[in-house]
Amino acid sequence: MTTAHEPASDTGAPPAQLTEREQIAQLARATAVASPMAEPAPEPTFAEGVRAYVQRVRAGDIGSLPAVLGLVVLFVLFSSLRPETFPSPINIANLIVQASSIIVLAMGLTFVLLLGDIDLSAGVAGGASAGVMASTISVLGAPWYLAVLAGLLTGLVIGTLIGLLVARVGIPSFVVTLAFFLGLQGVTLRLIGQGGTVPVRDPVIVQIANGNVPIVLGWVLTILAAALYAGLTIRRWLGQRRRGLTRDNGGLVIARAVGVAAALVALTAVLSQNRARVPSIVLAGMPWSVPLIAVLLVVLTVVLGRTSYGRHVYAVGGSAEAARRAGISVPAIRVSVFMIGSTLAAVSGIIEASRLNSVTPGSGAGNQLLLGVGAAVIGGTSLFGGKGKVSNAVIGGLVVATITNGLGLLGQPSYVNFLVTGGVLLLAATVDAVSRRRRSSAAI
Repeated sequence: MTTAHEPASDTGAPPAQLTEREQIAQLARATAVASPMAEPAPEPTFAEGVRAYVQRVRAGDIGSLPAVLGLVVLFVLFSSLRPETFPSPINIANLIVQASSIIVLAMGLTFVLLLGDIDLSAGVAGGASAGVMASTISVLGAPWYLAVLAGLLTGLVIGTLIGLLVARVGIPSFVVTLAFFLGLQGVTLRLIGQGGTVPVRDPVIVQIANGNVPIVLGWVLTILAAALYAGLTIRRWLGQRRRGLTRDNGGLVIARAVGVAAALVALTAVLSQNRARVPSIVLAGMPWSVPLIAVLLVVLTVVLGRTSYGRHVYAVGGSAEAARRAGISVPAIRVSVFMIGSTLAAVSGIIEASRLNSVTPGSGAGNQLLLGVGAAVIGGTSLFGGKGKVSNAVIGGLVVATITNGLGLLGQPSYVNFLVTGGVLLLAATVDAVSRRRRSSAAI
């Protein structure tokens, strides 16, 4: 028998004979109410998808759209003003090589900027790492792979020290990296000597910026890259559709994949042409720095977009206190982003040393850092933290290199290049601030 105060169990046993866990489970079953399952999100039509994207842009979620539009405008402008030189295959190849070191540097700075920090030492960290690499070859006679490893380890150590001082000691990143900006120039000067130059003649390292991928291999890599992007994009969309999540229209997804593939094919077609001025010499194929950047782009995009570490980086950049309360080790994340930033700065320094075939005491100490930060911000990475992608660095780096390359072909003095690049950076920062306010207003 049971009373109103003692409901019977499913097995007929009185509540007094049930364990505490069984009583809790029985109470949950007795008080549970059926909740209707959420209806799966319907797929928008093509027109609805376009309107939704326009609405997101108006709300401040513009991503890299301004940089892409700016890049198109710059290409059209310079091609109109210098039709015989700017769109030529040899100039496009030179532009890409010039942009390579800036793009890789901006990739590393993207991780730091995502946390709302800054690394003023990234340029000279790359120069010091390149100096270690060059000295390892010229002084110790080490093979190229050990020299490159020494350079990368130098960047890793620099980033670790900066990260520990910022995250563990609590010194602002601006102060720490400014101190390293000054100190690392002294390290490079000590390695190379006042007015000295360390040549970079190892054929493998020289080929990074000055060699070209065989044409057939270049086309194979292009097809693989286009197929990989399309496969990952469509796979993600199918997963959202299967789980009933909000998603873009399938036509828009396919259009993006086709657009990226068309851009890759067009670039490969241009770079596959013979760029030599002498007909008897064949100079064709994409520079080796292109597949290097492509590999870094894929790896870093996966790290940021498809791993728990990447989600933690965005969480800390959005709100460090909220991330800490969620159990994320904020100091460890802050140390790690500086480690990644300085290591990629070392890669950038090695690419630049390959392009110039030498390392000097001033390597990385000029406007390299400013161009790297400018590339990341112009590409769409927010200075306020929590918003940005590695692909922004690629687009922004191409914008910066296009400005420099185009103005050089027009015969403009250097100060015009600085004025224009500075103006574009200021415009990008203004757009970032305005879009951030719009996103905040839309969220309220």
